[in-house]
Amino acid sequence: MSTHPFVPDGFEPPTSLVTADFRLEPLGPSHNDADLAAWTSSIEHIRATPGYPDGDWPPIGGMTLDANHADLVRHAADFEARTGFTFTVLDPTDADVIGCGYQYPPESEGHDVSVQSWVRADRAALDAPLADAVESWIATDWPWQRPDRHGR
Repeated sequence: MSTHPFVPDGFEPPTSLVTADFRLEPLGPSHNDADLAAWTSSIEHIRATPGYPDGDWPPIGGMTLDANHADLVRHAADFEARTGFTFTVLDPTDADVIGCGYQYPPESEGHDVSVQSWVRADRAALDAPLADAVESWIATDWPWQRPDRHGR
């Protein structure tokens, strides 16, 4: 991992990406119920998604609502501290949680950001469009040049 800051000091992280198929906003505790429902409905699908090579997430047994809340608090704190950026992926018409996207410091040399995303199994057709939209977003609105898309 690099010893450089994850984002430059004066950089203002974008807080929204909107397409015809989905909308991204920073993930936080207010998404707890819908986030937990989204990923627990699709554990096997998410585990089979490119970008989840370790096989540890999501946990097969799920999580309690309180444990998920703590996880969302951690992601929101990372965003505030500018050490990682997690976005909930929402349906643009009803704001239902349909996935999640993560931008964190890379774990491998040659990259300046690790990029992962997932969608619910019933929205599997959005998997590649989400990953591609985030890649374009990173190229135009974020300070990174060498994303690790984990096989995408």
